[in-house]
Amino acid sequence: MPELPSGTVTFLFTDIEGSTKRWERLPQAMAAAVARHDGLLRAAVATHRGHVFKTVGDAFCAAFPTPGEGLAAAIVSQRALVSEAWDETGPIRVRMALHTGVAEERDADYFGPPVNRVARVLSTGYGGQVLLSTATADLLRADLPADTSLLDLGLHRLKDLLQPERIFQLVAPDLAAEFPPLKSLDRQPHNLPAQATPLVGRTTEVAAARALLAEEGVRLLTLTGPGGIGKTRLGLQVAAELVGTVPDGVWFVPLAAVTDPDLVVPAIAQAVGVRDTGHEPLLTTLIEDLRSKETLLLLDNFEQVASAATVVGALLAGCPKLRVLVTSRAALRVYGERESPVPPLPLPDAKRVPPLAELEDFASVRLFVERAAAIKPGFALTAENAADVAAICVRLEGLPLAIELAAARVRILPPAALLTRLSNRLNLLTGGAADRDPRQRTLRGAIAWSHDLLEPAGQTLFRRLAVFAGGWTFEAAEAVCAAAGGDVAFDVLDGLDSLVQKSLLRQDETPEGEPRFTMLQTIREFGLEQLAVSGEEPAIRVAHAAYYLALAEEADPHLSGPDQRVWLDHLETEHDNLRATLAWSLEHADPETALRLGGLLWHFWARRGHLREGLSWFERALAESRHASPKVQATALIDIGNIASDLHDYERARWAYEESLAIWQTLENQPNQAISLSGLGRAARGQGELTQARNRYEESLAIWRTLGNHHVMAFTLDELGDVAYADGDVARARELHEAALEILLGLHDPGSVAYSYHKLGRVACHAGDCVAARRLLNEGMALFNEVGDKDGTASVRHALGVVASQEGNSQEAAVHFLESLTLRQEIDDIVGTIECLEGLAHVANADRVFEETVQLFAASSAQRAKLGVPTMRGDRTHHDRAIAKARASLDDTTYQSAWTKGAALSIDAAVMVARSLPSSCAAALYHPEPPLPSLTVR
Repeated sequence: MPELPSGTVTFLFTDIEGSTKRWERLPQAMAAAVARHDGLLRAAVATHRGHVFKTVGDAFCAAFPTPGEGLAAAIVSQRALVSEAWDETGPIRVRMALHTGVAEERDADYFGPPVNRVARVLSTGYGGQVLLSTATADLLRADLPADTSLLDLGLHRLKDLLQPERIFQLVAPDLAAEFPPLKSLDRQPHNLPAQATPLVGRTTEVAAARALLAEEGVRLLTLTGPGGIGKTRLGLQVAAELVGTVPDGVWFVPLAAVTDPDLVVPAIAQAVGVRDTGHEPLLTTLIEDLRSKETLLLLDNFEQVASAATVVGALLAGCPKLRVLVTSRAALRVYGERESPVPPLPLPDAKRVPPLAELEDFASVRLFVERAAAIKPGFALTAENAADVAAICVRLEGLPLAIELAAARVRILPPAALLTRLSNRLNLLTGGAADRDPRQRTLRGAIAWSHDLLEPAGQTLFRRLAVFAGGWTFEAAEAVCAAAGGDVAFDVLDGLDSLVQKSLLRQDETPEGEPRFTMLQTIREFGLEQLAVSGEEPAIRVAHAAYYLALAEEADPHLSGPDQRVWLDHLETEHDNLRATLAWSLEHADPETALRLGGLLWHFWARRGHLREGLSWFERALAESRHASPKVQATALIDIGNIASDLHDYERARWAYEESLAIWQTLENQPNQAISLSGLGRAARGQGELTQARNRYEESLAIWRTLGNHHVMAFTLDELGDVAYADGDVARARELHEAALEILLGLHDPGSVAYSYHKLGRVACHAGDCVAARRLLNEGMALFNEVGDKDGTASVRHALGVVASQEGNSQEAAVHFLESLTLRQEIDDIVGTIECLEGLAHVANADRVFEETVQLFAASSAQRAKLGVPTMRGDRTHHDRAIAKARASLDDTTYQSAWTKGAALSIDAAVMVARSLPSSCAAALYHPEPPLPSLTVR
């Protein structure tokens, strides 16, 4: 077999004409005939140094080093097919096409524009005909075989190709020469405008729209979406692909410049070539003309002539073969209409940017890169700009107009600089092409057009809704939007429905089945501008803050009870609105509201991995609350201490708890003194000062016993158990954790019960009872999953890894440690990440990759020293044994080199070492046994 041609390649594509009908009628005879056809073509291709790189049914795709060899193979093939006796099937007629160009070769296949062009040229031909593109014809003119010539068939527009192609037909004395006109777009009746650029992405949407229009009974399809989403371009692509399937034509009716609904009928008539006779209404004449025709109308930009929807209804009623495709920011609400909302372009995960090859598969990224390259030749997606390009597309929410306008700025601003300026996108994203509709030249213009079509009440509701960040419920809209009052009365439910229909809002459904509304950020930015200009913003902002403060107060008592998963999920959903409330409070000199809200949210921040953000809010609020009451300040200091402890920043935690304790002692507030004392115990334990930690916890426990608060007594007993475990007293640790669990089981607090199970499982593992450890840890895992506690889940995963490691199952251990590591990184838990690295160091030891073992222990040790967080005594003994084993297996030079290298690793670099271990790589294929069934009575 000849080598696959590379560089400039001549492609020969072939296809049997009318094969489908003959396969249906004569399957056995066709099977034999196609086999003979295949043999003839393969022989001709091989004789002329060609390579058949693909077959699709009875179609052949072949590549040749030169155009002459490709043409010779086509001639030989056609002559062989003509001379063959075909028996029952009748003559097998094959259409053929040749094109020459530089294509990308990958995995024994070809990709790129030359392949697309030869396929489109082939689609215009007939059986027995050989067609050549201009590129191939130009290369062959001086070297045609004897007695052959080329017939110029003229310029032809081909499906999906921007530029028309001049097509030539091979003329040879023993081959057919007379054929009907080519089946190009020029032969099909339509008035679709040529597109200056190819459509990027939208394959799924185009296919879905075509499928809907092909359904029986679907004669009106409306593509809806906000301005700039790409409705017109999508509609044109759908219409272009239907040219040739609609006998009486596809007709484009642009309505962007039409503002009078009475002018819609004349616009349609002009497009389809119907004249106003003056003897009857033009609509009647139009219906008479289209009544018996199979026609597709594309009505573009229908939103500003919405009242003309009755015209569409009349046309559909009077013309049974008519189908109508509409693009509009709102549905027409005509009987029988099918609505198809146009979504934004698919987006990558900007936080975890995929490799370049995968990133380029996202249509949003591809659109940005292609438009940027058109503005700035040489621009390409690179490892250096990939993260910025991905972030730009995400910030612009996959909105094609916004992405195109942003790409145009690459002429001056590189992606990194462009990204930093997107906070003011409405002013930045201007300067669209001069030949575009004026509304599409700026992002603000596209949104303003929809806004200006609203009634006054709709405009009022729209701007007030812009105060919400990340979405809202109907109840929230009703509570907040009525706050500013005003002269315009509106019904919130009807107003929301209207704005959804006009594509200014999107409606989703919560897991509970309740509606939730969202606004694209670009649209929200415009709405906030309108809100500021209206003078209503202060009142609306105050109402918004009051609503979400009340929500946090309602959630607070449920964050440690049986309903905590529901409320944690609710707060997660509303997190952007809660952030907006915090920001507004701090920007408008109301730090006490920010401190109150932060105090209500810290349990949520801890459970859902938002601790660093929470600490930042608290510190900003505390810095601005110098005139707040001592009680408010002391409460905030406890919250800061709690979050700092969760982040293992024990110095900051100790400072905050000591400051708060002093204030509470002055105020003679015993419960909060006990809380501050427990916090000081936790900080001391984190720094390895176990005696001080025990003393502080026991002081706190004494107060809680006096007060009779069993819930907090249980927490304190659990903390004392942690101190005993850290000190190596396993028996005492078990005793204290069991006492805590006994109390908590009676209080119906699954989240706290889960932590007790985790602690008892860890103690059982340390004592060597792996069966009991697994049972207890799986109990904890089930409860953590139930309440959605990422931190707890990560802790149990780590403990299960220790159990598996202790049992000698390094692959299962790697699974658990890697799951824990992923969660730890998600919630930004550095100490938890270090503990996972230590666990994976034990896995490396079991894998006998001793240099990696040493590197990971060295990296963990260095990071602990940097943070001032010591290793617990029992864990330290376990680690020392593993390090000793690795050291005994390496010579001194190798050991010292590995330790030095590991100590210099960053956290991220150490994680990469851990993820590349043999057991880590095998973990993806390993499926641990399912956990034992839960034994807890809930």
